[in-house]
Amino acid sequence: MVEQSIWMQKVAADPGHSQWYVERFRTMEREGKDVVGEARFVDAMAARGSRILDAGCGAGRIAGYLATVGHDVVGVDVDPVLVAAAEKDHPGPRWLVNDLAELDLPSRGIDEPFDIIVSAGNVMTFLAPSTRVTVLGRLRAHLRDDGRAVIGFGAGRDYPFDEFLNDAKAAGFESDVLLAAWDIRPFTERSEFLVAVLRVGTH
Repeated sequence: MVEQSIWMQKVAADPGHSQWYVERFRTMEREGKDVVGEARFVDAMAARGSRILDAGCGAGRIAGYLATVGHDVVGVDVDPVLVAAAEKDHPGPRWLVNDLAELDLPSRGIDEPFDIIVSAGNVMTFLAPSTRVTVLGRLRAHLRDDGRAVIGFGAGRDYPFDEFLNDAKAAGFESDVLLAAWDIRPFTERSEFLVAVLRVGTH
């Protein structure tokens, strides 16, 4: 067994946390707020009809959008409440409950690797620290050799950006592009957010 994620520790401490999260984004969407900026970023990278994995898909806002614009999408999250909400609100992708540290999609009948893997919404900071490199390695294992992973999270969440980039390298990735936001601002040492576009390393 891998160490329980920080997210599921929060859910254990507050069983209403997952539903609060679902309703938060449903409310934002009803109010006309932009909740798919990350998905538009990924869509801009992707050839139409790409195979995309949303790793830590939450309630499905990103994977749902990507499916509506023509991609073949799988969404995976450790929280069954979030996956149930994704199934209800965003038909189209295939939704699965799975801990990313134990991700093995071929065992679930999904054999073909992905063109792009996206992990947004601070997913990396909700992992148990002991599983970070493992998760990145599992993502690498599900990516085509010419594919890319796109991972975004904020500062001040006990996962320094330098440490993440070192972990990504240890898991077999190299950095292609580092940005400070999903709206493509350049990353600097003072940036409070990181969007890392990673490719498979050559060694």
